[in-house]
Formats: sequence, structure tokens, C-alpha cells
Amino acid sequence: MTQTRVRFAPSPTGYLHIGGLRTALYDFLFAKKSGGKCILRIEDTDQNREVEGAADSLIHTLHNLGIDFDESPLTGGPYAPYTQSQRLDLYTKHARELLDKGHAYHCFCSPETLTRMREEQQAKGEFVKYDRRCLALSEAEVKQKIADGTPHVIRLKMPDNHRFAFDDIVRGHVEMDASQSDDQVLIKSDGFPTYHLAATVDDHYMAISHVIRGEEWLSSTPKHIWLYECFGWQAPIWVHLPLILNTDRSKLSKRMNDVSVESYLSRGYLKEALLNFIALLGWHSADDQEIYSLDELCEAFSLERVNKAGAIFDLTKLDWMNGQYMRGLPLELIADRARPYFAEAKARDEEQYLAIIAAARERCTLLPELAEYAKVFISSQDPAPEELALLGEEASRKVLNWFYIHLPEIELNDAEAINALTKAGIAELGVKGKAFYTPLRLALIGQAHGPDLPSTFAILGREEALSRMKKWL
Repeated sequence: MTQTRVRFAPSPTGYLHIGGLRTALYDFLFAKKSGGKCILRIEDTDQNREVEGAADSLIHTLHNLGIDFDESPLTGGPYAPYTQSQRLDLYTKHARELLDKGHAYHCFCSPETLTRMREEQQAKGEFVKYDRRCLALSEAEVKQKIADGTPHVIRLKMPDNHRFAFDDIVRGHVEMDASQSDDQVLIKSDGFPTYHLAATVDDHYMAISHVIRGEEWLSSTPKHIWLYECFGWQAPIWVHLPLILNTDRSKLSKRMNDVSVESYLSRGYLKEALLNFIALLGWHSADDQEIYSLDELCEAFSLERVNKAGAIFDLTKLDWMNGQYMRGLPLELIADRARPYFAEAKARDEEQYLAIIAAARERCTLLPELAEYAKVFISSQDPAPEELALLGEEASRKVLNWFYIHLPEIELNDAEAINALTKAGIAELGVKGKAFYTPLRLALIGQAHGPDLPSTFAILGREEALSRMKKWL
């Protein structure tokens, strides 16, 4: 294989999982770095679990994140179709080939029989696997059961006394005994293939050079290698990514974290931060840089720097990174992303809106927090009851009166003029520190903490600032 070709092959069974996004991202980055092709293949052979619209939603989410594919069900390509339910004849043909070569066999065991078999093996402390009782059936018995319409599956016949050895870019050299592999079902009773057969056949015909997938598939690799050998095909290069873990080092689950990519986006995380964070779940650059654009990730990424150890999904780190992007991306971009959250809090005009975003993003982590922060500027807010008394004190009234008298004399967009007025007020009134700033902020925005005074006055504007001070005077 002369060209790098990788595939992201999700099942349309619901939302895009954080782990799925990482696999898709690594596929994308590796293909871009090596000048190869990144393929999207929809593996919808488990018809009972398929969710209507899930495939379209997944493609839409990845596109919005900046991950597009060279070949897919939408764009087509030289190896179409890219949806497995449209390729059933190909899998049936190759299952028949395995049967003819003696590498597969029909199994007529009922679910109840299989359950009893597993329970007996577990009770004896044995490795749980199919005991091959149907392999003893004669050809005539098999034909008769099929003719009678007996439900059945087709199983792969794994070799006996065989040790599989393969090299994995992340795991290094791996050896696994065939005795620890089950005779995997290849074709289910409904005629649809399982992942093991369909993925192997498709990876061959789509000329996939590297299979990048989660560590949970490592134990299945001998079955896939055996399928390649049975068909006489060259196996791809294997890349098994480390698990993504909760902070207690358990496998990432809803118990401790939301695992839906769409959920993080809807909660106001920036796509740039989410991609950056996901990229670092198992990979790091040579210089340990942490903030990357997607283009920078494409340039820096390499599979050789993917770790073996599990990666911790630390929400605190994601929040920190999102804050970095909130303040580092262009103001206009953040303002546009935040607009949907301002449906109930309308700024006076675009100038005020941008000024609010500029101030708010210095103190907020998520997009919805910008709108919440903006409320104090868009509509007058009363201080908390315990702070109202402060506004009635003589020193507070002096401060408010000073600004009420002198504010019309200066340009509110001139920060130096505001700072000069503040210094003059402190000197003349003899009030300083919290006693000076707190009553002013309480009157202007209803709370003791907020942006600096030049920013506050610039956002409110002269008329609104004077109106709010007059209310408390």
C-alpha cells in the first residue's frame, strides 16, 4: 500500500461519543499529516440498535467541528457504497468462501443453550467461549437443519495451538494465544454480518492502510488477523488507542462525565477548545505544547507519540482550556458564537454588545455565562439586601454624588479620563479602597465585583450610568 488510507467507522446507534471523536480526530490528523485519505464508513449492520437520523447527526457534528472526509456516504468515492447495509452481498460471498475452505461453520445453538454453556464454564472457572458442538454436525445434518428453517449463525473457526504475533504502533510487539479467542459469529441469524467480518472485508476492499481504534478491540485483533490469513490478504497496520478514563481511573462513562460530544457543544464549549482537549487525551507533542489550532495539530501530530497508558478526562482541564480560547479567539468570533444565548438579554446596540463580550469573556468559561454576566449591564440590578445599607452611608453618597456631577464632563470611552476622575475623587473626598469602589459598583451593576470602572462606564453609556446613580442618590 503506497498511500495512507484510514477510516472512521461508527455505528449509527446514537450520539457521537467522546471516544469516537478522538478516533475520528486522530484519523483526520494522521491522514492530513501524511498526505493520505480519511474515509467515513457507516457500520449499520446491527439493525436492532440503529437510531434513525444518528448517522446524519454524526456527520453534521464532525463537519461543524472541522472534520471532513475525503470519501463518505455523502461525498461518495472509488469504493462506494460507504454504508455497510448496502454491501451485504459482499459479506455473504466471503462468508461462503470461508465455509467452503473449512474456516467457518454453521451453528444452530439457541440463545438458551449458549447461556447455559457460558454459565457452566463460568462455574468451572474456564475461559468462556463456544464449545464447538455444532462443528461435529455432518454435512447432511447441516443441510437438513437449514432446509427445516432452523435459525443459525456462521462462526469463524479459529486455529488450534496457534500464537498470533503482530506489531502495533502504540502497543509495540503483541503476542496472543488463539486459545483465548472465541469462534466469533460472522453472520448473524438475520443474515447481517458482525463487525468482525464486515470491517475486515471492507478494510481490504477500501485499501485501508492503518486501522486506528480503541484499546477495547485489542483482544479481537487475532480474529481479524486470522480472517486476513484465511482470505490471503495483507493485514493493515494496527493502532490501538489507550482508554479514556474518569478521574477515578474507571472507563469513561456517564456515571462521572457526560460522554456526548453534542452535549458539550450545546453547553457552550468552543469547538476549538474541545478538539484541542480531545487531541491531548493520549497524545502529546515533543515540546509539551498545550494550545493548538486544528492546522497546528495537523502539523504536529504523530501516532508514535500516542501513549499506552489511559488518558484522564479532566473536566477542570477542559474548562481551563475553554477559557483560554474564550479570551484568545477574535472578539467578533466569540460575539457571534454567543448570540444565541442573548435571546432574552438584548444589548442596546452592536457597540455595547461587543463591549459586554470583551469584558465578560475575561471572567467567563462557557458561552452561556457571557449572557448571564451581561444582565447587570443590560438591565438595572438591585444589590443584595445585605449590601443595600452600604449605599445609604454618607461616604457612599459622597462618591456617587461626585461621579454624578463630574461624569458629564468627560468622554466615557476615554479610560485615562475615567482613571483621572477616579484619582481626583479619592483625593478630594478622602475615601479610598473598597469604601470608594464598592458603592459605585453596587449602584452601577448591583454587585461589588465586576470589570474595571472605565469598562463599566463605557458599556453602560453616560445616560444609563447617570440614571442608575441617580436612583440610589
